[in-house]
Amino acid sequence: MRPKIPTSLLLAFGAVFAMTASPAMATPSPTTTASCATSPGQTILAITVKGVHSSKGNVTITIYPGIAKRFLAPHAKLSRVRLPAASVVHACMTVPQSGDYAIAIYHDENNDHDFNRTFIGLPAEGYGFSNDAPAVAGLPSYNAAKFTAHDGVNPLTITMRY
Repeated sequence: MRPKIPTSLLLAFGAVFAMTASPAMATPSPTTTASCATSPGQTILAITVKGVHSSKGNVTITIYPGIAKRFLAPHAKLSRVRLPAASVVHACMTVPQSGDYAIAIYHDENNDHDFNRTFIGLPAEGYGFSNDAPAVAGLPSYNAAKFTAHDGVNPLTITMRY
């Protein structure tokens, strides 16, 4: 029988792993994205996720590179971070360079590191995309979620949908 590892330890490890194992780094900002620090030549995404309806689980933020066929594709992410859920979640994520990117988020309330769906395939957990791209009859297109990041701090706000 495997020993149970506390969720808080797993989340901490996941955040550290995301910061060290990926070309893009992520660190949570304690209060606002205004505190994202930058060095000359860095491109930082100051992400604010609003409308999280509970503090259960985590909010997973995934960044995709500026390649349409990689958007939402399995194993195609540039980086991902899981942060403790709160009504508003802030993250500072560094990307390799200025250019086009897209973001997908979800509220992993049960902390199973999976985006859960109902038996008919509808989302069972909150979700959102950069540009608050609509996902009315399916997933949004890459072009709807795409944004251009420039050197320095790039503020982005995404509203969670349930």
